[in-house]
Amino acid sequence: MLRIADLRRACSMLLDAAESRFGPHIPLSQFRVDHYWNIDLRAAFEMTPQLELAIDCGQSSDDLAELIGIVQRGPEDLLSLWHDLQHVSGLLRLLAYLDLPDAPEAPGN
Repeated sequence: MLRIADLRRACSMLLDAAESRFGPHIPLSQFRVDHYWNIDLRAAFEMTPQLELAIDCGQSSDDLAELIGIVQRGPEDLLSLWHDLQHVSGLLRLLAYLDLPDAPEAPGN
């Protein structure tokens, strides 16, 4: 059973570790890793032979723009979990990538 409280705590712990590693602000443009491969959400979880595997290109700068939009929404504004979580997960995957031992460093580091 997925407990949202456990997921929230794990995310908080991981984001604290990312902030410790990268600082409170990460200038994404300095890493030159804006585009990434993305698999269609339905194809990722509905593993049937009839479903065509759809791979497209995601963009971290777009994910960041969406994140800013999410946090600026008012309490009356609707959140779209399937859409908004994909943008947040794109940024979380970027943090994971930047922490790889051989990941590109920002210029000047």
